[in-house]
Amino acid sequence: MQSFVLMGLESAGKSTLFNILTESAASDERNFRGSTVVCREGLINDAGICLVDTPGIRFQSDSETTKLALDALNQHDGILVVLRATHAQQEWQTLCHLIPPQAKHVVILLTFADKIRKGLLEVTEYLSETSGAPVLAVNAREAGSNVRQGIVQLLLQDKPAPSAVSLPRQKIPVINLLAEFPQQTIFEHRWCGKVAAIVCLFLLFAVPVWGAWLLSDFIQPVIDSAVIQPLKNITTSWPDVLKTLFVGNYGLFSLGLYSFVWAFPVVVLIGLSLSLTDDSGLKERITATLDPWLRKLGLSGQDLIPVLSGFGCNVVAVFQSRSCSRCTRHACISMISFGSACSYQTGATLSLFNAAHQPWLFIPYLSLLFFTGAIHTRLWNGSLKPGQNQRLTEITWLQWPRWRNVTWMLKNILRQFITQAMPLFLIICIVAGMLDYAGITRWLSETTAPLLHLFKLPAELMPGIIFSLLRKDGLMVLNQDGGSLIQSLSTSQLLLLVWLASTLMACLVTVFTIAREINWRFAAAVAGKQVLSSLVVALVISQLFIHEA
Repeated sequence: MQSFVLMGLESAGKSTLFNILTESAASDERNFRGSTVVCREGLINDAGICLVDTPGIRFQSDSETTKLALDALNQHDGILVVLRATHAQQEWQTLCHLIPPQAKHVVILLTFADKIRKGLLEVTEYLSETSGAPVLAVNAREAGSNVRQGIVQLLLQDKPAPSAVSLPRQKIPVINLLAEFPQQTIFEHRWCGKVAAIVCLFLLFAVPVWGAWLLSDFIQPVIDSAVIQPLKNITTSWPDVLKTLFVGNYGLFSLGLYSFVWAFPVVVLIGLSLSLTDDSGLKERITATLDPWLRKLGLSGQDLIPVLSGFGCNVVAVFQSRSCSRCTRHACISMISFGSACSYQTGATLSLFNAAHQPWLFIPYLSLLFFTGAIHTRLWNGSLKPGQNQRLTEITWLQWPRWRNVTWMLKNILRQFITQAMPLFLIICIVAGMLDYAGITRWLSETTAPLLHLFKLPAELMPGIIFSLLRKDGLMVLNQDGGSLIQSLSTSQLLLLVWLASTLMACLVTVFTIAREINWRFAAAVAGKQVLSSLVVALVISQLFIHEA
């Protein structure tokens, strides 16, 4: 089957075109033809073409990543170059040298054609003459079946395009182009922009996470009484090993459904928020505004989106880090693993603080997590130098989101969660269930309990910390006996307990996901660095604020 690869700068409209051409059919994300580049793949069914969407290019290192995918093409494949009509000449200069010599079919699409008031025909003719490829100008947001059919016909043309590698040696003509410019907003204000971006981010992510937590908290008792308890009654006469695997503390039915109830609402609401901000152009404005600050942590503005998504589900956030640049993805995953409190962790923390009658501790805990997470990322990954990986793209237009595009993006996020995240949850349920049945978990907690004396904590707290390594709400095991054990702790001891349980290591599902996305060596390195950072902070807290033995 012939393949066409979409390439272009970020926010050029590639994803919208991908959804139009594939008619929002199911798509998969995988390494393209053995390369290290994760691309989205779908089918244009009526043309028999496989369409591949490469990551949008923001920095120079991204163009190197895209080139790895393009080099995997053969002579039967083609390239669909997506350029913004408002910056077509400059973007073509940036991208043309990435086209490999074996790519014989090239098609150029100009998006945002509606933003050009004068000179669109001249730009189209220039690109057509220079590249020898067919050029079509479209308004992707308003594109209908006629536009789609026109693009498909260009893809089916059996007309090879000559190599465009000679373009950089050609002089770019001056074209009298009159175009609209993106509107200026408060985000571009020198002093107020960053504050506005932070407030906006808080509303866009904290509100969905909080709403999802309230919804899950309401649904959980219903599921317990209507589903889990009847299943436990059915399995009463089953062998112990089967009862443990299906309805035990880490059972497929008990823990599996629990995981779904707490994760799915977060994924839906966060996905909806991401889709709305992405299609409206708001996400681009926020990330561009905060980019200078985040570069000091070794991140870019775009990396902030997966980090914030991690406050819903770390696994989904690791998947979303695929949108990060190659030079910053490792730092982003490190920040997710350490500093993003997932919905399980948030729920368990609030539950524990409430049981100890100290709910106000959640704000100091979250602040400590945020600041130490930033320091952890900066120390282990370094900062981006001022001249390193400068953005190749400019801010885009703000516009009202279209429901068609929002549903396309949301459907892809949900499909990714169902097909990739949930199977990992279920696998971990089986592993944790077997460990629990064999008594390994209890033995491990009893063996390591004396280590807590180093942090001036009672040894009885170790089971909660051990269980939290398997899943982040494992800490709630300490709520037993009405929370009498945690109520006996001082404020500093309670904060330190929650700190160790939540930051000592990411949950097993997240570790497995990182290993699958990158490799096991990187996952082990992330876990080791996180253990060291967590223990150092814990020792500081115990020495400064805990005086009782």
